[in-house]
Amino acid sequence: MAAPARTRDHLNPSVGTCSRDKMDTMLLELSITNFAIIDQLRLRLGPDFNVFTGETGAGKSILIDAVSALVGDRVGADVVRAGADRALIEGVFELTTLLDAEHAPAAAPAMSLATNGAADDAAGADSSNDDELSLRSLLASLGLEAEDGTLILTREVARTGRSIARVNGRTVPTSALQRIAAALIDTHGQSTHLTLLRPEQHIFYLDRYAGCVAQRTELTALVAQQRSVRRELAALQRDEHEIERRAELLRFQVGEIEAARPRQGELETLERERRLLANAERVGELCAGIHGALVADDTGDGPAALDLLAAARRALDELVRLDPTLADQATALDDAVYRLEDVGAAIRSYQDAVGVDPARLAVVEERLDLLARLRRKYGATIAEMLAYAATAAGELERMTHRDERASTLREEDAQLCQRIGALATRLSHLRQHAATDLSAAMERELDQLHMRRARFQIQIQQTPDPAGVPAQLHAAEADGAPSGGHASERYACGPTGIDRVEFLIAPNQGEPFKPLARIASGGETSRLMLALKTILAAADEVPILIFDEVDAGISGRAGQVVGEK
Repeated sequence: MAAPARTRDHLNPSVGTCSRDKMDTMLLELSITNFAIIDQLRLRLGPDFNVFTGETGAGKSILIDAVSALVGDRVGADVVRAGADRALIEGVFELTTLLDAEHAPAAAPAMSLATNGAADDAAGADSSNDDELSLRSLLASLGLEAEDGTLILTREVARTGRSIARVNGRTVPTSALQRIAAALIDTHGQSTHLTLLRPEQHIFYLDRYAGCVAQRTELTALVAQQRSVRRELAALQRDEHEIERRAELLRFQVGEIEAARPRQGELETLERERRLLANAERVGELCAGIHGALVADDTGDGPAALDLLAAARRALDELVRLDPTLADQATALDDAVYRLEDVGAAIRSYQDAVGVDPARLAVVEERLDLLARLRRKYGATIAEMLAYAATAAGELERMTHRDERASTLREEDAQLCQRIGALATRLSHLRQHAATDLSAAMERELDQLHMRRARFQIQIQQTPDPAGVPAQLHAAEADGAPSGGHASERYACGPTGIDRVEFLIAPNQGEPFKPLARIASGGETSRLMLALKTILAAADEVPILIFDEVDAGISGRAGQVVGEK
């Protein structure tokens, strides 16, 4: 790759004759601002094959680092150019058929620049391969869409180290940016070939070639379901005394809550009633004072409000007779009198209802103490307390009928075993057939890459396990084909199936097949990865490939062939 300029130069990469079937989806433009030594750079890329060349240290790898940041790799504040507050990388993608593809890339996570090493580890774990959703579904799940077939990815890194990811101007989590970018870009960097030396990744390469990623995803979901069933079954089959102790505890807890009969909103009502009962004398004094101020009585120290208003009403009536225009004010005064009379009557009724009642206060206090004890044990609120009771009752019900539940779970486990076994069998057969073809294709590619004497083999093995899933495998018929198992046996099964896949190589004639990690040199692994990518390109939905010094460790003669590839 060519060294990026540090000013506003617009580089025009060479356009070669190489093209891919899916290049109707392409990276139109890459814009980099204040990243490493780059001040501002805008690259407009050609539609097919773009090559950047330059001496060591010229800055070619900065472009790779910028793309790594763009697709969600972890970056720190050190990438921000000296003197700048933030770095900004933006990529403009033109999308067409990729949006309409039934599935997004069936790519092994190990080959994605966006996910880097973290995804490699996840690939071997219990995963449902969410990255294999269609790009359209990914965008829709985020409330996004490609406007006019264009998608703009943006990554901003602040001097503080905080980064922000955006898709079409909308802020998204970095994980979402990674998933979208994984559908667009696949990179082969100077150390990417090391993933080829990890046997746990080989099954993902083979499945891509065999076109069975969807079947593996289905099997992964079934295995996860079976593991859940077995966990519940194991819990039911724990020590009988422990189960009985747990059941007794649950009976007590549920009974205690049900005996108390807590009701929603009861706590607030009781608190209000206790407050009034505890201050009943003061409430009576206040009510008497209000009523005396409104309505005249024998204890009043002066004229009441209603008496004063009555006098005002008589005066206003006489005034209206002299000037009828004041009739509205007379009506308003009447309304005020009626309202105050209603207030006085309501206060009197309230005073009669709230009396000193020590017995009732004691009942309320006792009830509040009971609820407080239950809240300390079962939840801060009555809603949480009732939810705990419901959960405990459900667990108790399952324990009470654990024999029936265990029987149901065993039946479900047996059914899942049969489904998993049938699917694992089909998946294993697909892999075995594909392994023969992929081995032959790899040897043809390696022959063109000046490894003419190398032989390549894919070893597929299964581990018999009486507690595993049933699978009907057949011994290999052709010499050199991967071996299978025997019919009607049970095999250990994980999220990827019953097969353990490993790539083997014999670099020279007469040498036995050995694992890649034990025999391949740096130059050989680089060529092996290039050969594998060349073969997988036909099945790979990722439209953009980036190679960073793919010829590392390769001699001049082989380098010519690598360039042609």
